[in-house]
Amino acid sequence: MAEKFLMPKLSPTMEEGQISRWVKSEGDAFEANETLAEVDTDKATMEMTALTGGTLLKILKGEGETALLGEAIAITGKKGEDISALLTEVASNGGRKASDAGGTPALQSEPPVSAGGQIATTATSQSNVGGSPTQAETRTTASVPSGISVTPTNGRMIVSPIAARMAADNGIDLRNVSGSGPNGRIIKRDIEEALSGGTRTPSSATANQFTPSTIVGASAFSDEPTSKMRQVIAGRLAESIGPIPTFYLTVEIEMDNVLAVRKQINANLDDESKISVNDIIVKAAAMSLLKHPWVNASYQDKTVRFYEQADIGVAVAIDEGLITPVVRGANLKGLAEISAEIKDLATKAKAKKLQPDEYTGATFSISNLGMMGIKEFTAIINPPEAAIIAVGGAIQTPVVREGQIVIRNLMHVTMSCDHRVVDGATGAKFLQSFKQMLEQPAMMLL
Repeated sequence: MAEKFLMPKLSPTMEEGQISRWVKSEGDAFEANETLAEVDTDKATMEMTALTGGTLLKILKGEGETALLGEAIAITGKKGEDISALLTEVASNGGRKASDAGGTPALQSEPPVSAGGQIATTATSQSNVGGSPTQAETRTTASVPSGISVTPTNGRMIVSPIAARMAADNGIDLRNVSGSGPNGRIIKRDIEEALSGGTRTPSSATANQFTPSTIVGASAFSDEPTSKMRQVIAGRLAESIGPIPTFYLTVEIEMDNVLAVRKQINANLDDESKISVNDIIVKAAAMSLLKHPWVNASYQDKTVRFYEQADIGVAVAIDEGLITPVVRGANLKGLAEISAEIKDLATKAKAKKLQPDEYTGATFSISNLGMMGIKEFTAIINPPEAAIIAVGGAIQTPVVREGQIVIRNLMHVTMSCDHRVVDGATGAKFLQSFKQMLEQPAMMLL
């Protein structure tokens, strides 16, 4: 029986998905667990698989098009089936499920199930730590921003995330590849064809030759749809800075003892196991949160939720924006374990392979731009967390100590606080504890 293939919920924050490419074409048969399409979500590029076999009778959303959750993106069934009734139904309600035809499709905690009981595709996501995954396997694909371009003489070249990554990994010169996607977009199959044909980046002598431009007048440009991840980042930050009454507290911390402790620890570790200053900051924040439960909390409209352990979100910059992997129970872990976990999470984040439970549910977040030469900044709270600290670099600074001018490594930390939960005095006391633990690292052992 022919049925609609619906856009599922592939991440906790996903509200819509963008078709990156169809792996199958209209009329193609597919087996159970075979990939039909690749979808760009707000967090990763996902392979959509079907749990039962059939035939792809009609594609309703083409490559580059966006569909809301629960919206029909294709029709599947037996070859030769009459799908006119389904096409009429899709045309009349915009492709949404019948229950949502009158408005925005409802968000689903589980993927949509079609009329015949077939789950169109599912994500291995968990609503909380230790929860049960949904039924089918999710496979994520390493990705880079949609709209990556190079500039040949005839304008801009548009490349899909997967194609861009494949080209970079295999030394493909995108200027030598013709795009077969919408508007000439280079997609995965174009790179696969280039690989089979032996296309490679020109030699360095050719690549580095200077060719004077003959283009005059205003620069050519192209407008590309915003990636799902960038849209969610924009929405979440707007949600935070608007309704949340935020205030800021800044403290100056001497980091000389931390730097000395780090040096001592790393002297006994191999290069892959060495800890960073940020690892120590994560541990200090986790231990301070246990002393100040109102900071390790979140506002829940009619209640305040207090968390029993410190799940620290560590901001990681990736090509499409910012994502915050979570170190669970950082207060229970040693520096070496925290360091190894952060490295693993950061690697997954940059490859867009994080699972939902690895980037949701933090109780407190840290954004560190010190390694990029930033002295001081403010960060935006990630709801529903009550606070986030913005960490600048440790800079050698002349200071007066006991009447003498000495050099100290000073670091500025600014905490953004949700005033519905954290009062000024509460935030200040937390920063006092945080400062004390970094200036006297042995305090973290208490």
